[in-house]
Amino acid sequence: MHPEAMPVNPFFPADVAYEMVDEVLTLAMSLPMQEPTQDSEETHTAEDPTNKSADQVSDEHGEATPGDEGVASNESDEEQELDPQQALELELAKWKDQAIRNAAELDNFRKRMSREKLDALRYGNQSLLEELLPVLDNFDMGMQAAAQEEGSMLYMGMQMVQKQLSEFLSSQNVEEIEAQVGGEFDPKIHEALSQEASDDIEEGKIIRIVRKGYQIGERLLRPSNVIVALGADADHTPSNDE
Repeated sequence: MHPEAMPVNPFFPADVAYEMVDEVLTLAMSLPMQEPTQDSEETHTAEDPTNKSADQVSDEHGEATPGDEGVASNESDEEQELDPQQALELELAKWKDQAIRNAAELDNFRKRMSREKLDALRYGNQSLLEELLPVLDNFDMGMQAAAQEEGSMLYMGMQMVQKQLSEFLSSQNVEEIEAQVGGEFDPKIHEALSQEASDDIEEGKIIRIVRKGYQIGERLLRPSNVIVALGADADHTPSNDE
């Protein structure tokens, strides 16, 4: 209502009334147009940064929580495990060890091949020589029979053949195994066919050579077959019946 339209109170001065109305209008204009409601206050409170939780404040300021410490520890372990320099050193050590092993295997392979090649040259005719030994045995028996007529042409011819055979065996690195009557019995190169009592030869020594033995290099082709002395007291051993 306009001040001019207001009724004049005869007991209240008009100029005072006008001043009061102006003050009220001025005060009303200075106040907000709308008073805040309860909903707006709650919304304002929810959006207020001062009401954030301690976890959020801690996250924003970069402060570590107990869970964050475990994650950080795992990350540091992973960084240590994936250290490029350490990984390269481990890889280098691995390949170095592998190279040493391969070099050793190659050296062993070369030595084995060289040894096998040498053995092939030495013992390549071993099977042929083993089949030839029975022929030599029969020839020796023929020589013993022909020795009864040493001056005969047959004996002289067989001696020539025997010499050629000996030269051939020597060229093949074949040697006759040493075995002597009264000599020591060696089970590595001798084969005992039986034992006989002897008054002249000590027990365990060779009495008689039945068949010659041969070896090619250090490899045995055939052992010597021998008879071994049983001892002079063997015949006088009391029996159970006595």
